[in-house]
This record gives sequence, C-alpha cells and structure tokens, in this order.
Amino acid sequence: MKLLMIYADHFGYQTALKTLPDIPDVAKNETIENAVLGFIHVEEKDSENQGKVITKLIKNLKWLAGKNNTKKIVLHSFSHLSNSKAEPEIVVDVFDQSEQRLKDSGYEVSQTPFGYFLALDLKAPGTPLARVFKDI
Repeated sequence: MKLLMIYADHFGYQTALKTLPDIPDVAKNETIENAVLGFIHVEEKDSENQGKVITKLIKNLKWLAGKNNTKKIVLHSFSHLSNSKAEPEIVVDVFDQSEQRLKDSGYEVSQTPFGYFLALDLKAPGTPLARVFKDI
C-alpha cells in the first residue's frame, strides 16, 4: 500500500467522471474542513495481508490526525502511486474496514466515492506535517 496523507484546512470534491462500469451512479459535492486526507493506493500484494495493512493504515492516519489536532479523516482511493493494483472488491473492503475501525476509535470518517475521478478543491498549510508519504 502507498499512502499520501495531506492535512487540509479545506477539502472539497465533486464527482466528475465514473471510471468503473459496475459501480452505482453517484453525484456528490461535499466540503470538509480541518481533516486528514488519506490518498490510498491498495496494491495487489495487500490482499494477502489485509488485516496487517489496515492496522498500519489506521495507525498512520491517527498519528497525522493527532499531530494536526483533528478527529476528521477522509479516505480517498488514489490508484496513481504504484503500477500494482488490487482488485476493486479488495479496495472497497479495505476502505470499509478502515472506516469502521476509525469510527469505533472516535474519529469522524468519510470516504470519497469509489470508482470516480473527482474535481478537487484543496487548501493545505505550508507546514512540515501537512504532507506525509508512507510505503506500507
């Protein structure tokens, strides 16, 4: 798994282009303030160690949320960080399990629509812990 985390003062998105034919049609336009964004690329090898990968993902997201004094986390599928890609069903499962575990820990969690390109509106501060990359 590859994980690009961005702390954002402001994050907005709107569904723009559906990329997977078998997913439901979604039209969303949302805005979230003061949140950690997880741009997550689930790789093929992650399907073999899903539990371990999810635990590391959650640990990293919680860490950066704590450093930026927020309890808001957004999970965003971003399959542009590696050539290896997990099957869509695996990605959805990783996201759903991660969301539930984070919510169970007291975080306010949302997911951007899976299988869509999004128009993004992002404002992030110029601080050292506003952008962190991890190879999990």
